[in-house]
Amino acid sequence: MNVAFFLIPKKDIVYLKEKSTMRQALERMEYHSYSAVPLIDNDGKYVGTITEGDLLWKLKNTPGLTFHNTEDIHLSEVEQHVQNLPVTIDAQIEDLISRAVVQNFVPVVDDQQTFIGIVRRREMIEYCSQLLLQRKVE
Repeated sequence: MNVAFFLIPKKDIVYLKEKSTMRQALERMEYHSYSAVPLIDNDGKYVGTITEGDLLWKLKNTPGLTFHNTEDIHLSEVEQHVQNLPVTIDAQIEDLISRAVVQNFVPVVDDQQTFIGIVRRREMIEYCSQLLLQRKVE
């Protein structure tokens, strides 16, 4: 089974452009109750994942930075402490599972590294659970 079976397409998820501001990220993450969001560049390429922790570290380590002036800081200026490595659309379930151990979601890209969506850990766990239940019945 490949990634396409689990893919949540880009149009159905929250992501941010790396030129978005910290304030936009904070507000969007709060509104959707997300702790991490994929980042893409102007060409639609996946460039990383921004986390609440990344934003908090930037706030803590930047003298004079407050919530009110986070609108002056672009996400490209925020260091990413966690690297959510993407998989390509033709990856297999085994490739996803190893990443899901440490990532809430796995970004999916096409052959040109264009971001096309994510696979959430929840769907992978549900799939594995169904497989185990089927084996139990047999």
